[in-house]
Amino acid sequence: MKMAERDAQDAATAIVRRAHDRFNARRDEVLKSTDRMFAWLMIGQWIFGIVIALTFSPYGWEGKTQVVHMHVWIAIFLGAAISSLPVALAFLRPGWVVTRHVIAGAQMLWSALLIHLTGGRIETHFHVFGSLGFLAAYRDWPVLVTATVVVAGDHLVRGLLWPESVYGIVNPEWWRFLEHAFWVVFSVAVLIRSCLASLKDMRVAAERGAELEALSEGEWRNSSVLERAAEEAAVS
Repeated sequence: MKMAERDAQDAATAIVRRAHDRFNARRDEVLKSTDRMFAWLMIGQWIFGIVIALTFSPYGWEGKTQVVHMHVWIAIFLGAAISSLPVALAFLRPGWVVTRHVIAGAQMLWSALLIHLTGGRIETHFHVFGSLGFLAAYRDWPVLVTATVVVAGDHLVRGLLWPESVYGIVNPEWWRFLEHAFWVVFSVAVLIRSCLASLKDMRVAAERGAELEALSEGEWRNSSVLERAAEEAAVS
C-alpha cells in the first residue's frame, strides 16, 4: 500500500514538474517571438517617422514657421537613438526581462516622437493605445506598467515645457494631462487582466499536456509489460 502511494506521489510530482517545464518553454517562446516582432516594428516606425517628417511635419505646425530639415534630422537621429537599443537587445538577448522593458519604454517614446512630428495631432495619440495593445502580447503585466510610467512622464514634462508638441495648442487646460493619463490607466487595467487570464490559460494547457503525456507513457509501459508477458507465455 505504501509503495503504491509512493508511486502515485512520484507520478504526481513528475506531472507537476513536466507542466512547469512546458509552461516555461511556451512562455519563453512567446517572449522571444514578441521581442522579434517589436524589433521589426521599431525599424518600421523609424522609416515611418522619417516619411512623416518629410511630408506632414511642415504642415502640422500651424501658425509657426518650421524648418523642414529640423524635423527630418529629429526623425533620423532621435528615431535611430530610440530604436537602436531595443532592436539590438531583441536580436542579441531575446526573452531577457530587461529587453522587453527597454522595448516598452522605447515604444512609448516612439509615440511621443510621432505626436511631436505631427504637431500634437489628436489622432496620433491613438498610437499610444495601439502600442499598449501590442505590448500586451508579452503576457507580462509589469511591461505595461513601464510603458505607462514612460508615456505619463512624457506627457507631464512636455505638457509643462512645450504643450503644443503634445496637444497641438499653446495653452491647454491644466487637467488635459489627467484626462489622457486616466484613459491610459483604464486601458492598462483591462490589458493587465487580459494578461493574467492568458497566463492562467497557458498554465492550464501545460498541465493538461503534461497529464496526457504521463497517461500516454503509462499506457505504453502497460502495453509493453503485457506484450512481454504474452511472449513469455507463448515461449513456455
